[in-house]
Order: sequence, then structure tokens, then C-alpha cells
Amino acid sequence: MKVATIIARVILGLMFVVFGSNAFLHFIPMPPFPQTPAGNFLNALFVSHYIYAVALFQVIGGLLLLVGRFVPLGLVFLFPVIVNIDLFHIFMDHSGLPMAALVSLLAIFLVWRHRDAFAGILRA
Repeated sequence: MKVATIIARVILGLMFVVFGSNAFLHFIPMPPFPQTPAGNFLNALFVSHYIYAVALFQVIGGLLLLVGRFVPLGLVFLFPVIVNIDLFHIFMDHSGLPMAALVSLLAIFLVWRHRDAFAGILRA
């Protein structure tokens, strides 16, 4: 189970560091956004520069997962982003739903593996 935890942590960390860094460094080319609700939503994120705040949370959370020392803190940074990714793909763009589900499953698995760190907020 320890190996599965490391694999999940590294995969999730790399995904968020790479795609979060892309907002700042633009190394993955992006086509223009279509005139759909999903495209308009993404366009609003970029035009308002809100995407930089989201990307910063992605990079910080991803780096914390990769370092492996503060995994629960990294998950706290990433969970709001993951929820928004899931909701975006559920309501606006179904094509990315399988990848969003994989990201969610990896994050939930890591939360479960580090459940002792979250015990304080889950106590009744």
C-alpha cells in the first residue's frame, strides 16, 4: 500500500505542477476557446487573471505532494481546485470527465491514506 500511495502522490503532484505552471510559462499551446458556456467560463478566468490564483494553488499543492513532507497540506490546497475541475466537467464540458474522475480518485485515496491528519476536523 505504501508503493501505491507514493505512485498516487507523485502522479497527482506532477499533474498539478505541470498544468499549474503552464498558466505562467505557456509551454503547452492552447487553442482559442469555443463560444460555448465552457469556453466563456475559461475565457473569463484568463481575462480576469483569476487563473493565476488557481494556478498558484495548483503549483503549491503539487509541489507539497511531490516533496512528500506536507502531503495533507498539499491536499488542502488542491481539494477546492479538484472540486471546481469536477463541477466544470460535470456541468459544462463532459469530455474531460474521465480525467477529472481519475484526479478525484487519486486525491480521495491520498486523503484516506493520511486520514489521521484530518481526524481533528472530522471529529463530532
